[in-house]
Amino acid sequence: MSDDLLGTYDALLLDLDGTVYRGGEAAPGAVPTIRTSRERGVGVRFVTNNASRSPQQVAAHLSELGFAAEVPEVSTSSQAAAAVLAEHLPAGATVLVVGAQALVDEVTAVGLRTVREFSGPVDAVVQGHSPDTGWRDLAEACLAIRAGALWVASNVDATLPTERGELPGNGSMVTALRAATGQEPIVAGKPARPLMDQAVRSADARRPLVVGDRLDTDIAGASTAGLDALLVLTGVCTPAQLLAASPQERPRYLAADLRGLLRPVTEVEIGEQLGWHVEADGTRLIAKGSGDPVALLRALCSAWWAAGGGCPQVLAEGPGAAAALELLKIG
Repeated sequence: MSDDLLGTYDALLLDLDGTVYRGGEAAPGAVPTIRTSRERGVGVRFVTNNASRSPQQVAAHLSELGFAAEVPEVSTSSQAAAAVLAEHLPAGATVLVVGAQALVDEVTAVGLRTVREFSGPVDAVVQGHSPDTGWRDLAEACLAIRAGALWVASNVDATLPTERGELPGNGSMVTALRAATGQEPIVAGKPARPLMDQAVRSADARRPLVVGDRLDTDIAGASTAGLDALLVLTGVCTPAQLLAASPQERPRYLAADLRGLLRPVTEVEIGEQLGWHVEADGTRLIAKGSGDPVALLRALCSAWWAAGGGCPQVLAEGPGAAAALELLKIG
């Protein structure tokens, strides 16, 4: 067994946007790192909360970016939502779908009947992201939910990252129906367990590692499933947000990008770091030393989380620490 992080686990459960790629480009080091993972026999699963694309479409997009992804390597929240419905409903039950055709196809594949309007008995409503969702779609779902239909949401991400910035995600639409119905959906995607459990089963993994860029979905989802997690800084999470993370959103490992998987475990694990000394003093964190800014962030998180967490004032002693904090945009 290698002493690097990759050699410690038998499968990688990889988030997509912000982790494996950013918009239309592969994330730094992602293609060769994932190739190395496969060569070393470590399972790879691409795990996405986005229910608007089919596994075939996701795999095709990944392959265009150089990842040579196979359809069985993709786990989507639409698949997880369909599985949840199948657990609760008999074959042939009627499901009102709010979402893309990819979600319709997954629900149909588990033996359920799909409709778009509340014009007759509806056993369940399933809701996933689609850029075409409008008021009329939410109105049909509202009527069905208020009439007693089971409600399943593929995911509850409030925002969706795009090249133009953060846009309303499925969670924002879920919030609208929650307000209109007073009900809570069963959630299939991260941070809930169904999607993570599906990916683990698909990879036949006994010791998987979750890798992602979002605290509230990827890292919290790993915590919910009892799995270790690596946070990468290629996506939405900022160093300041990580430092202030709640216990449920704290990863075990931290790296600038996926190349951290090929670094020694002791180097990427959050804890004390060579070259850096961090002291927690009340509401302040004092950093001294010099070296890699990401290593300093690991040391800062370790000291601050041990002290209870929250939003600290971070101070530097010396030019090396000052420069690192400036790069991290902390302090």
